[in-house]
Amino acid sequence: MRTVRLVLLLSTLVSVLPAAVADARETGFDPRVITFGDTRDQIKSTPIEQRPYRPLHVYGNSVRRRTHRAAPSGPRSSGQR
Repeated sequence: MRTVRLVLLLSTLVSVLPAAVADARETGFDPRVITFGDTRDQIKSTPIEQRPYRPLHVYGNSVRRRTHRAAPSGPRSSGQR
C-alpha cells in the first residue's frame, strides 16, 4: 500500500511539475484546478490559446503549448543560418 502511494505521488509530480515550470514563462500559470463563479466565466470566455496553464487540464495545456511553439520567435539576425 505504501508503494502504491509513493508511485502515485511521484507520477503526479513528474507529470505536472515540468510542464508547469516550462509553460509558466509563455502565458502564465494558474494553480487552481477548479474555478467557480466569475473566474470560471472569465476563463470560459477567453480563447483557449490565451488561457493560463492549469494543472490537470491536459487538452487545453497541449493546445496552448503547440500554439506557442509553432509561433515564430521573432526576427532572426542575418548572420545565423
